[in-house]
Amino acid sequence: MSQAHQQNGNRGGDRPVDDGADSPDDAAPPAPPGPPLAEQASEQMSAQEFEDVVGDALDRIPADLAEAMDNVVVLVQDEPDPEMLTAEDYDEAGLPTLLGLYDGVPLTERDESWSMVLPDRILIFRGPLERWCTSREELVEEIMVTVIHEVAHHFGIPDERLHELGWE
Repeated sequence: MSQAHQQNGNRGGDRPVDDGADSPDDAAPPAPPGPPLAEQASEQMSAQEFEDVVGDALDRIPADLAEAMDNVVVLVQDEPDPEMLTAEDYDEAGLPTLLGLYDGVPLTERDESWSMVLPDRILIFRGPLERWCTSREELVEEIMVTVIHEVAHHFGIPDERLHELGWE
């Protein structure tokens, strides 16, 4: 399974813009039957503990960078919405593998007229992260990496540069 962090493609990321045309190659598989996906994940920590770790990751961002974050909200979601996913975002069992998503316009692409817009969103997906990790310690570390990865997208740092820096 490969780690999946993504930036919304219609706003400066690496995913194609959805032109409304459905392609058989891009069609996401249907959700598997059974309980909601978050319930299928091995619960390594409570929802509150998970959110606390996300908060801890945000607290680790240097103060000058944290102050520079503008018009962005960080949310924890159990699972990605199906419309956020492509065929590559599912594992062999049909479960989503997307760990986090930046949905917005990076600071580097905004100009002085940027105002009166809804906040960008950084989404952290609990179910895929719990399924990805085999221990609580690994889960804490991967939450930290995912939060930093998505915050980097807010600052306009693309996946390629993050990979060069060792943030896989």
